Order: sequence, then structure tokens, then C-alpha cells
Amino acid sequence: MAPHSLEPTEEAPSYDINLPYKPTSEKGQLKHAGASKYPQYLPKWEPVFFPPCPEFDFLDPALRADKDKRTLLKDAQIKHISPKMGSELSGVQLSSMSDAAKDELALLVSERKCVVLRDQDFADWGPASQQNFAEYFGKPNYQPVTGSVPGFPAFHIIHRDGNQAEIDKFFEHKLTSTLWHQDVSYERQPPGYVILCILQAPEVGGDTVFASTTEAYNRLSPGFQSMLEDLRATHSSEKMCNFARANGGLCRKDPIRTSHPIVRVHPVTGEKSLFVNGEFIRGIDGWKDPESDILLNFLTDHITKGHDFQVRLSWEPKSVVIFDNRTTCHTATVDYDARSDKDRHMFRLAPMAEVPIPAKK
Repeated sequence: MAPHSLEPTEEAPSYDINLPYKPTSEKGQLKHAGASKYPQYLPKWEPVFFPPCPEFDFLDPALRADKDKRTLLKDAQIKHISPKMGSELSGVQLSSMSDAAKDELALLVSERKCVVLRDQDFADWGPASQQNFAEYFGKPNYQPVTGSVPGFPAFHIIHRDGNQAEIDKFFEHKLTSTLWHQDVSYERQPPGYVILCILQAPEVGGDTVFASTTEAYNRLSPGFQSMLEDLRATHSSEKMCNFARANGGLCRKDPIRTSHPIVRVHPVTGEKSLFVNGEFIRGIDGWKDPESDILLNFLTDHITKGHDFQVRLSWEPKSVVIFDNRTTCHTATVDYDARSDKDRHMFRLAPMAEVPIPAKK
């Protein structure tokens, strides 16, 4: 089946200003492409199409790990960013990790929700080695609408290139650039361990904020928790795909709809967490729209306002962040001057994990 494309619309502001859906100039060239430190990772839109991903068996690598993490911590040190979530891991390179250390890294991410590694050489490995590393943690995911690396469709390129006019237009319609979400939650088996690698960042700004949806669940009263554990919500990529097609972009997969539990259980820690977000959910199964809107707005508001179970991570050169997509929501922040030549350029690899485990079966 061929990918679809529609004529661009004149007045449709992007619902997510962090992502380009096509090249930003009329000639199809990025404005600062010549100045990029990593031109191989500038987004390209290959006219390919992917069928639905069939269900697959997944064994979380953290289940194999030494609970004391003796291999990982032989030379590494952990510094917690906040009490509830987030840690920095120093003294170790991803490139030198054995399989046992990777298993223990997965366990650390499961426990701490997101882990920051500084001074890494990961950005210089090349896409083949980077994708091979990510595949240790799950099956590759192919993002349907955004630019990728030619020949390596598992790369999701996040790149904003001198687009201040587009940002100004966005804020004519929107109050904030934040869009809290779990990555590709519409998949039957959404990503578990997600890898973000910075290639170039503004001097100040462009941080990523994470919230623990485990702690968000824990803060609710027992009666409210019990009600939520009976509910499911439908996640869909339709809005994203329709936006890309309506604005002249490619969509490499047909839209996906999947029903997931609102409360899911982590396969490693056994913790329960909320699995809701503001980007991909169409509604609560079996509920009328006003009922669904009230509850989903409350849960999203609860997660995004919970600054005592959030961390804000600043991007420094050579940084890599690995986070647990099952127990966090996150958002980028567009608070930097896009007129400078310090583009916000990174890539994401999002290996898919288990079918979400419901709290009540």
C-alpha cells in the first residue's frame, strides 16, 4: 500500500511544535543543515509504508538482572535527582556495557523511571550500532510521520531548525508548548525503555520534564484507585496521522487504535501506574464523551501539576537519557530562541515491550 499525502493547509498550527512533519523550506532543505554537527541525523522522509506490527513475545531484560547491580556499579556511581524518580549514572560508557550490565541498567531504569548518562560517546557510534543497542531492550518501533535516518526507520528525529516564525504562529493559538504523553502509546505493545540522545542543543532551554505516573497513582485514594483499575481507554494515532497528511507530510503507517488499561502493572517492579496522556487517548471505553473528558482531564491535570513527583532534565552535550515509558509521562519545553544556530536536535529509539498488564484481570 502506498503512503498518503494531502495538499498543505494554510492556517493549521502544529499541535506539537517540537516535531517537523516535512522539510522546513520550500526547496526541502533545512535552514541550518550546513552547520549541523551530525548531518547524517537530519530528518529525511522516505516514501515507505509499514504494516501493523504483529504481537510478539517480550521478556524484560531487567528480569534477568542481579538485583544488587554488581556488574553495572563496579565502576559506576549513582546520584539521585529527586527522591521519587530520576538518577544520574556516571563512570560508565554505554559502549562498554556487557549484557549483564545492560540488564542491570534496565532494572535501574525500572526502579528510578529515568536515568541520565553524561559524557557518552553514544552519539558517535553511527545508526547501525545505536539501533543494535536499542534492540537489546525490545522490538524496534517505526514512528509513522516524522523524519528518520535513511535506511534506519527506527530512528525518530527531533529537530527544530530556525523555525521562530512557526513557533510565533503556534503561540497565536496555544498557551503552552507542553504536550504530556507516553511515546506511541497507541501501539498494541508500546515502548518500554526509551532512549533519547542529544546531538545539538540550545545554550539554555529545551529541557525535557518527566512525571512519575506510579507516584501519581499512589497519591489517589483507595476507592478512586479501585474505580480506575476497572477502566480501559482507547489510544489512537489518528490525530497525528491526519495532521501530517493534511499538511503535506507522509504517513508511513495506517492509523492504529488500541484499548489499554488505565492502570497498568510494571512487569519488573510490580508497581501500578496510570497509563493516560494528553496526546493519543480518544476516550474511556464505554463512557460518554463528557464523562470521559472530566476524568481524563482530572488525571492529566493531576500528573502535570505534581511537581513533587517530577524531574526537569537539562540537555548537555554528549548526554543520553533512558526512561521507562510505562511509568512516566513527559514533555519537551519550547522556551528557547529558535533564531539562533543552536538547533534542538536529538534522536529517539523506542523499542517496544509487553502488552500492558492490567491491574485487574
